[in-house]
Amino acid sequence: MPCATRAGTISPSKSEDRNALWKARHEAYYAAVNLRPGATGWATDVCVPISRLAECITQTKFDLDASSVPATILGHVGDGNFHVVFSMDPNSPDDLAEVTDINARLVRRALAMDGTCTGEHGIGLGKKEWLVEELGDAVDLMRAVKGALDPAGIFNPEKIFS
Repeated sequence: MPCATRAGTISPSKSEDRNALWKARHEAYYAAVNLRPGATGWATDVCVPISRLAECITQTKFDLDASSVPATILGHVGDGNFHVVFSMDPNSPDDLAEVTDINARLVRRALAMDGTCTGEHGIGLGKKEWLVEELGDAVDLMRAVKGALDPAGIFNPEKIFS
């Protein structure tokens, strides 16, 4: 489905248009980080049902407006997934604490809206602490399956399950 931009109409079915969209998406991260000179980017995402998306983004925007850490909301929201990119001082424990707290509120908000703690990037190191909160006892079954398929623990060790 084509989309209109200031430069004209972009068709995702054309490879050059698709590449331009991907380039813009990736550069948006760097633009967000550079809101603050010398900053480090800290990105997170959640996914909620489309019917709750506006509410989730609005509440997240309130959190970001109250924060001392600059941040942006980016998304390809047609699937309910959106990202927050924080522009943190890499030497500030206060920034890290504030961003960690905002992320916790964002994840809990998404879960309360029948969403998920991550919509695109998987659990990995950054979201594994939320897996039990989101899926409960199903995580024990997941651990058992992982153990059966990977008894030596060599596939993505410690990435999802500690």
